[in-house]
Amino acid sequence: MSEIAANSSIGSPASLAQARLILESHRQVVGRELLAVCGDDSERASALYHADLVVLSHGLGPDPRFNYGNRLAQQLFELSWDELVALPSRLSAEPVNREERQRLLDTVSARGYIDDYAGVRISKSGRRFRITGATVWTLVDEAGVVRGQAAAFANWTPLPFET
Repeated sequence: MSEIAANSSIGSPASLAQARLILESHRQVVGRELLAVCGDDSERASALYHADLVVLSHGLGPDPRFNYGNRLAQQLFELSWDELVALPSRLSAEPVNREERQRLLDTVSARGYIDDYAGVRISKSGRRFRITGATVWTLVDEAGVVRGQAAAFANWTPLPFET
């Protein structure tokens, strides 16, 4: 049994819909496929969950929480699925980097996406890492309604722990 089916939260209808939104929005907003994958929603969601790149998304609101993080995102941030989807996305950045993160999100909201983001993030245990070459895009549903933002990246470098 795959991880996505083994964890009912990950394989839930809401998670499958979020995976579809991530994949379809990337194609629509960025203009290319995030993953070259065919099949039904369940197969596409499984491919996204097991992809060799970090994929995260969050909803809307004044302090949006993550609503999706694939296997690699969970490993990198050292969070279980349940911990990840309970985390306000701003807490993935250190306090000193949150203003930079907000500027990024504002730029993505205005332009639709960027594909060259770099920034420092922090894991649950305090491990810091720099991500580079990230694509961040607006999540837009089939009706054209903005539902949040997503990010995908394959490159990160561990940084020394700061005291």
